[in-house]
Amino acid sequence: MLSRAQIAAAYEAACKAEIDALKPGNVHRFADGHRMTADHFLESARLTAPIIADSSVKPGRRILEAVRVTREKVGTNTNLGIILLCVPLAWAAEMRESAPNLQQRAANVLETMDMEDTAAIFQAILLASPGGLGSAPEHDVHEAPRVTIMDAMATAADRDMIARQYVSGFRDIFQTGMAALEAARGAGEIGMWPTVFAYLALLSSFDDSHIMRKHGVAAARRVRDDAAKLSAQLSMPMTEAERIDTLLSIDRTWKAEDLNPGTTADMTVAAYFASELMRLEGPIPEALS
Repeated sequence: MLSRAQIAAAYEAACKAEIDALKPGNVHRFADGHRMTADHFLESARLTAPIIADSSVKPGRRILEAVRVTREKVGTNTNLGIILLCVPLAWAAEMRESAPNLQQRAANVLETMDMEDTAAIFQAILLASPGGLGSAPEHDVHEAPRVTIMDAMATAADRDMIARQYVSGFRDIFQTGMAALEAARGAGEIGMWPTVFAYLALLSSFDDSHIMRKHGVAAARRVRDDAAKLSAQLSMPMTEAERIDTLLSIDRTWKAEDLNPGTTADMTVAAYFASELMRLEGPIPEALS
């Protein structure tokens, strides 16, 4: 089992890698945006890392406390999606004896979340007040939960990518985001570029939930199509300066239209975090294989 310090460090590393990467439309070290700065996100990561990795606290309570400290110290919602995705991954890393595969463990631990976890998660979502949050036809977070978080997420999975990760066992995190991250590394990409390619792989594969809530399906689909073209363009022979100029151009365009692929950025953090946890765990011991 990984230690609390290892899990916390892996989480902070993932958050930093995501902010260091030039992710068009989102906040990064090359440009702020949407009334937030890179420092907001880095401070949020520092504050929440020990909470995310606290194995003595139930997952729902970790999510709520991480959101609470972010609101109190940073003053804005920088990380609700990150927290919702990374707490189950941290929890899975603490449960290595239960299954050899991290993704399988993540799926397993999600199924064990109870009504206490659900109530805490509902409170966390309300406290964070994510952009575009309105009422839902059933299992509305403004009301006391009547079903577990997995049942609640199942009703939202067709319109929210975070919810979809819960009901699919983090399939897109591992099979799209982490796969693209590792493929880029295997192709010789270094620095921020594996993270950029992971972000673009996710953004070109799925309509971003944050954009959909604020601007509708057509805007999300346009960004998705543009991301696919951008990923293909960056795969062509280019200097790093040319790559950066290309990304900054679309970054300015999307930000001018208030198009923020925030959910995709959250999933990019989770993909990097999962990759770090698997690297730290190393080969699967014979006793677990």
